Amino acid sequence: MAGYTRTAILLAGMTALFMGVGYLIGGGGGMMIALLVALAMNAFSYWNSDKLVLHMYGAREVDARSAPELYGLVRELAENAGLPMPKVYIIDNPQPNAFATGRNPQHAAVAATTGILRTLSREELAGVMAHELAHIKHHDTLIMTVTATIAGAISMLANFALFFGGGNNRNNPLGLIGMILLMFLAPLAAMIVQMAISRSREYEADRVGAEICGQPMWLASALAKIAGAVQRIPNEQAEHNPATAHMFIVNPLHGERMDNLFSTHPATENRIARLRAMAAGGMGGGPVRAGPRTARVAPGRGGSVPPIGPRGPWS
Repeated sequence: MAGYTRTAILLAGMTALFMGVGYLIGGGGGMMIALLVALAMNAFSYWNSDKLVLHMYGAREVDARSAPELYGLVRELAENAGLPMPKVYIIDNPQPNAFATGRNPQHAAVAATTGILRTLSREELAGVMAHELAHIKHHDTLIMTVTATIAGAISMLANFALFFGGGNNRNNPLGLIGMILLMFLAPLAAMIVQMAISRSREYEADRVGAEICGQPMWLASALAKIAGAVQRIPNEQAEHNPATAHMFIVNPLHGERMDNLFSTHPATENRIARLRAMAAGGMGGGPVRAGPRTARVAPGRGGSVPPIGPRGPWS
């Protein structure tokens, strides 16, 4: 509950910042314009964000026939979580990573890269997919879409502040110099709040994901492997779409080695430490089964994907 309270407070702070910038730029009218812009952008994002991001990454949908093991694993975890079955996608990308998207649990999707299917054992993949289902269960994909939209709107308003005559607005006590400072400080403040919300939701998804699969160390082991691979294997698709980096289980551009104000994810080391603490507290004996021993997914642009996990139970 503490994680959701913090998220609500941060979202309220970002909304207040957005409204304040609008008020300083154009008084009450500017504030209302800012609100209408936010509502319009949020409405578009609410209905289209999942389709846009999946298209960006060239994701292809799979089913029980084309990827029976992956699809079956997600289905089993969704049942554990009490969720409708999401759509399942595979992205042809060598970097091991995954993300969830969708406006609500009834219209959700999980996507895994071919790299993650080659790298992780079934147990580790179960931990990752459970993490993504945790995001879906608690509407984190929508929260982050709204957060990113408001942050973008703040930057847009700040960049056009001078053109709106904010320096001459009688409701604006800042003057011209203040408006220039606002152009730089408002987007910075919005970015800091956005990153704080993202880190908070990742910690919570780790916790809930561990509960869904029943084994915190499965996810901890997966995070260690993914973070190491991110340092070695570039993700050109994410480099072309850096605004989507927060969606992945590990930042696909550089990973996170430490917590700081501008990191989209908590430090992997800190995430693993929390999961180890959960395991030490007695959580274990998860409901997801270990078998089967082999798995393949449908061929894409890169051809068929080898069995998952060179040393795991899928090999």
